[in-house]
Amino acid sequence: MKSLIDHARTFRDQLHQRADLAALAAGQSPEALFITCSDSRVVPSLITGARPGGLFELRTAGNIVPEYRPDHPSGETATIEYAVEVLGVADIVVCGHSHCGAVGALVRGEDLTAVPAVSNWLSHAAHSPTGPEGPLEPGDHGPEVARPVQAHVLAQLERLRGYPCVERRLAAGTLGLHGWFYEVHTGAVLEHRSSDDAFLPL
Repeated sequence: MKSLIDHARTFRDQLHQRADLAALAAGQSPEALFITCSDSRVVPSLITGARPGGLFELRTAGNIVPEYRPDHPSGETATIEYAVEVLGVADIVVCGHSHCGAVGALVRGEDLTAVPAVSNWLSHAAHSPTGPEGPLEPGDHGPEVARPVQAHVLAQLERLRGYPCVERRLAAGTLGLHGWFYEVHTGAVLEHRSSDDAFLPL
């Protein structure tokens, strides 16, 4: 914690940031809603270069987008609805990543009885992704899980299309949906191109 505390203590004194921070007091107008995994190795502002106020972030284990059910309180659903309806973001990015433990656990069918809350959350994934040639082995964490993660990203985008606010904005042509895949070990970012039905470099 010491390095985090030291930085927090000096943050307000970093003069090059003062103007940006003062302007944020008037409100926020982020360019995009960025939905990604809670994994500490995935840092949206570093990946995109976004300044404070540039991204409205939603972090969930496995970047799972829950099914739209307004009768069931959900912080994730509320965040998406707020970003689209109130903040009026122009784009939504769903970003999966290599070495994803959540998707890996789904693919491998791991026993999650020791973490029941995690197990319950992962059961809400849009589908159970599989490896390129069936279930993965316990040691597969990196490139082997890339295709399942990418398929998982596309499934979350499909979930988003089921949100009434997203559906309306898409029909009006005022919202864009993007599927990204971030390689933790290289820093490369791939985007799904519908014309090729593949994840290709940005």
